Amino acid sequence: QVQLVESGGGLVQPGWSLRLSCAASTSISSIHAMAWYRQVPGKPREMVARIFRDGSYIYSDFAKGRFTISRDNARNTVNLQMNALKFEDTALYYCNAREVESGYVNYWGQGTQVTVSS
Repeated sequence: QVQLVESGGGLVQPGWSLRLSCAASTSISSIHAMAWYRQVPGKPREMVARIFRDGSYIYSDFAKGRFTISRDNARNTVNLQMNALKFEDTALYYCNAREVESGYVNYWGQGTQVTVSS
């Protein structure tokens, strides 16, 4: 069982930056992949970025060039640096841990709200 706690959300203006953090209750160095997702009311949850155990990563198209995912195995945290924020980035951002055990096992945090507004 992995418990995840997100922090760092808030209210910002377009063009500003935010850094989200996700603290895990266990060592993340052996976890298959850590990721950030986001969701707005009435829409499915969508992946923002994922970083794998070997350090490789993938980004959704909307995140490329603006967002950076990183992991700190020593502190068991995963961060999401978000730059040049847009109105459409407004969402509840969730941290995800994915294990592989005869299929994927996903763990989720409670989410942190990001609101981009002028």
